[in-house]
Amino acid sequence: MSAYDLVIVGAGSAGCVLANRLSQDPSRRVLLVEAGGGHRHPLLHIPAGWAANFKNPKVDWGYSTEPEAQLNGRSIYWPRGKVLGGSSAINGMVYIRGVPLDYERWAQAGATGWSYDDVLPYFRKAEAQQRVDDEFHGVDGPLYVEDVRDKREAHEAFLQGMQEVGIPRNDDFNGRDQAGGGYYQFNQHVGRRWSTASAYLDPVRSRSNLDVVTHTKAHRVTFEGKRVTGVVLEHERGGVRHVEAAHVALCGGSINSPQLLELSGVGDGERLQELGIEVVHHLPDVGEHLQDHLISKAVYGTRDEHSINREVQGWRLAPTALRWLLTRGGPLTTGSAPVGGFWYTREGLEAPDIQIHFASGATLYNNQGRIKAMPIPAMTAVADQNRPESTGSLHITSTDPHAPPRIRASYLDSEVDRKTLIDGLRLVVSIFESQAMAPFVTERIAPQVNVDSDDELLDYIRGDAVTSYHPTSTCRIGSVVDPDLSVKGVSGLSVVDASVMPYVVSGNTNAATIMIAEKAAEQHLFQSEPL
Repeated sequence: MSAYDLVIVGAGSAGCVLANRLSQDPSRRVLLVEAGGGHRHPLLHIPAGWAANFKNPKVDWGYSTEPEAQLNGRSIYWPRGKVLGGSSAINGMVYIRGVPLDYERWAQAGATGWSYDDVLPYFRKAEAQQRVDDEFHGVDGPLYVEDVRDKREAHEAFLQGMQEVGIPRNDDFNGRDQAGGGYYQFNQHVGRRWSTASAYLDPVRSRSNLDVVTHTKAHRVTFEGKRVTGVVLEHERGGVRHVEAAHVALCGGSINSPQLLELSGVGDGERLQELGIEVVHHLPDVGEHLQDHLISKAVYGTRDEHSINREVQGWRLAPTALRWLLTRGGPLTTGSAPVGGFWYTREGLEAPDIQIHFASGATLYNNQGRIKAMPIPAMTAVADQNRPESTGSLHITSTDPHAPPRIRASYLDSEVDRKTLIDGLRLVVSIFESQAMAPFVTERIAPQVNVDSDDELLDYIRGDAVTSYHPTSTCRIGSVVDPDLSVKGVSGLSVVDASVMPYVVSGNTNAATIMIAEKAAEQHLFQSEPL
């Protein structure tokens, strides 16, 4: 391979955006590198296939944390996309931006130019909103945002139950106010998953100045002094080669980007020297300040007609799949949760601190650790803490680029986090046990504890809680990258993905990651400074 103007490492939620936008100039040679493969498999396009992709090594990195002290010593599985589209190809597709407070916190933390007013134009630029074109939404972008296609009586009952406990109806969580309950919107196009590979990459694959290589892992970024010279790549069939580049953009996400920085000699100098890695630049915050959303669930039994469980397993799966194939309708169009909302666990908060997800189905893990529908009719709702105070870290433990980093999420280290999740789960139980939900529930399956007791609920959470798949902040703006997303102390290297968030946003992170890439791309296209 000859020299490139830009090498993008990681064809995920951010990388596909950069590849599209930065190859618009035909004089700029761009290489997009992806460790996984293409995104042709049907389960990558059927919305309900998201769970089936977890722990599939062809499309999922399948990381796990170290044993978590506050979660009974459990190691928490972290799915991350290893495929064109990255985690946008295997996630639950829920389109949530966060709240203005999130971005004001970013700006206050040193992320100049990342306030809510600064980022809103890039959310609008990306969006092809089904409902409305207004001051908050765009309709001309490549990223389709569509309404739930499979609405059920139980969904409306749950929303009525939310109103019973004081949570008002809200039809737009990404508009003027996030607080309230309603239907989520998904990144789908006519009932089909719409990842960034579909939205941004597929339409421009034929550009002569854009090369896309799959099944290729980056070993390290190379430097001459502190100036980037390229990247070392290895195809899975063998063969290591160096590709020259004027600029390298890391888009590997909150795990792979700090991992690659450390493998390249950018990180805490003492830690790198202990591993025998030559230090290019001492940057101690690489891999630090890790944040993630933690969720805990309530599960209730119901009758067959109210649960989608019977429709997605056994012989009934065949007509359900045929319905999706012919009409793009039915339960296979459902992402992780069609209904939910945002609310407060205590007074005095500027924005909701809990996100709620409800689905008229319930899952469990089989003997292989894969998600499958429960064999009984049931429904699930989860409480998800919006703005955790606990922070963790992740770091490499060897010079082997194929070895996963050590991840310490440090969930629930903060007393505030513990109390918030306790109160959030209690709120979910109260919705399930509202008058509106009475015709739909038969029994509480979980939690089987006294929900009025903080201690008993916390014990349940310690054994139940899992990730909401939203790791961020391991290359945060201010301590690892500058506000223009260039890595501090070196030249020709940027990080563009969820790892640059100073704090995790209040809700699902995919929309914000795409916004980050749109903003980074426009800065590079229309300003004189390098990416």
